[in-house]
Amino acid sequence: MHRLIALPVLAITLAIAPTLHAQQFPSKPIRIIIPFPPGDSLDTMSRLIAPTLLARLGQNIVVDNRTGAAGQLGLELGARATPDGYTLVGGQGGNLVLQPHTYKKLPYDPLKDFVPVALSTTNFLALAINPKLPFKSLTELIAYGKANPGKLSFASNGEGGFPHIGAEMLRVAAGFSYLHVPYKGGVQILTEIMGGRVDATILGIGALTPFIRAGRVRLLAVTSPARAELFPETPTIAEVLPGYDFRGWFGYVAPAGTPPKVVALLNQEINRAMMMPDVKEKLGAIGLTVVAESPESFAKTLRSDYEKYGNLIRAIGFQPQ
Repeated sequence: MHRLIALPVLAITLAIAPTLHAQQFPSKPIRIIIPFPPGDSLDTMSRLIAPTLLARLGQNIVVDNRTGAAGQLGLELGARATPDGYTLVGGQGGNLVLQPHTYKKLPYDPLKDFVPVALSTTNFLALAINPKLPFKSLTELIAYGKANPGKLSFASNGEGGFPHIGAEMLRVAAGFSYLHVPYKGGVQILTEIMGGRVDATILGIGALTPFIRAGRVRLLAVTSPARAELFPETPTIAEVLPGYDFRGWFGYVAPAGTPPKVVALLNQEINRAMMMPDVKEKLGAIGLTVVAESPESFAKTLRSDYEKYGNLIRAIGFQPQ
């Protein structure tokens, strides 16, 4: 009797096993939506960790650049994706905690439409200009801006984006005016500055570093409160305008509803990839500091920075667009 019963049970078990195995995550390629053009810091970071993720997870990692609206188009696409772990979105302070306060309406809610996966790097920004301009210091740039209202042009990745608000903070603190010129991303901004079609930008140091080292843009100041180890001779904006402090971060989020076990696995493997010596070295060379935090810690950062930048936007009098 026992033998007759055991055989059908064994047969059922064998039949189910392949199905369970097939459902294990991941069983197909994982897409990382980057809401900025190729060459952006988020894009560089994602392509650096992709080989390690492939080796560990056994699936291809597809980096999908979807640009526009200061990162909003890519975030909207990610928010609407199936919450199964096969779509991640590269996020940063600008599009997740700043833009909710600089736009009257966003196509996504950063606190409700996404689940934090991994906070991967922190960074600072810097003020850079066309090297042919006569300004050799921030003080000279400010003096020109005051003497020539609206003639100095600043590029950003969109109205109300992180670089734009950095420039607005500078304008309010220094008391000058400028012409705002929005572009799709950092690479286009730098192309326009090098071509002499726009004067200046406040941009993430990761995007700026190769061009600074090549002498194609001139670094005037950094936005961190202390001088940067990467460029120790460069003054901070705070040395001229006390209290100026404007820094950011990069990380990955997934559509809300993504299973917690999948989020935990992705967090573990992204953190592992970010901590690889060659990845840390290459990112450090462009001014990015690698971090490896839990999804819960990232969630706390999102909430606290959301409140912080809401207060900042109100303090500088920026009107939501």
